[in-house]
Amino acid sequence: MSITFTPAEQSTLRVAAYGAVTLMSYADMAGSPHKVATHGTLALNAATGPVGHALASKKRDFKLKARSSAALADQVLPALAESVRLLEARDAAEAANFRATITTALEAAVNAGKGGPALAAMTRKLTGALNAA
Repeated sequence: MSITFTPAEQSTLRVAAYGAVTLMSYADMAGSPHKVATHGTLALNAATGPVGHALASKKRDFKLKARSSAALADQVLPALAESVRLLEARDAAEAANFRATITTALEAAVNAGKGGPALAAMTRKLTGALNAA
């Protein structure tokens, strides 16, 4: 079954995914935020299926509110939950693919960074939002 997304749905998926990686880089600000962002983004680029196509789009159809990690979290955490709800309503396998894609990006980000309590806490928050739907 092929899933197509409206522009608004695609934007929500992209805010959730790329915002999660950006939040991880904020959490490792004292370490290697650039490495965290690079490794997390490369993991997102490896996504497959309809989610992979949505994330691979080069459109600038979304804007992350990255003035602070708090402002960004206010945007990204609900987008993660909404993305899972949207995908669950259409195809449970694609929702699982999205969760796995985000989890892989988070793991890549953690492995690229220095670790520590801030990265661990951010990972828990993002994973919680993924599982809240």
